[in-house]
Amino acid sequence: MRILVVEDDLRLAAMLQEALTARQYVVELAADGEVAWDWVQVEEFDLIVLDVTLPKLDGIGFAQRLRSHHYSLPVLMLTARDTLLDKIAGLDAGADDYLVKPFEMPELMARVRALLRRGSTPESA
Repeated sequence: MRILVVEDDLRLAAMLQEALTARQYVVELAADGEVAWDWVQVEEFDLIVLDVTLPKLDGIGFAQRLRSHHYSLPVLMLTARDTLLDKIAGLDAGADDYLVKPFEMPELMARVRALLRRGSTPESA
């Protein structure tokens, strides 16, 4: 399974990459929304873990662009923005799940597994 982590905090991005890689996921990193958009157009991912506050193209704009181009892969927003309106904006922009920082790694991994289960389809017999 391939996961794109879009996070401008390099320390957190490295921590996420390490934790996901340890669980046998293939992880690519992008530090801003435009780089992430470039990745999505040339590579196939099973899940995107997306920060909201990003340079160049923020997470809300990225999610809206992703959905307007008919990408259906699951998106987990991972952000410090914790108000009800922030959560609604993220979900309405196209996120499938929304997790507020700080977070516990076991919860993040459970959400990743749940989204990947939802996104998978049975193989043809």
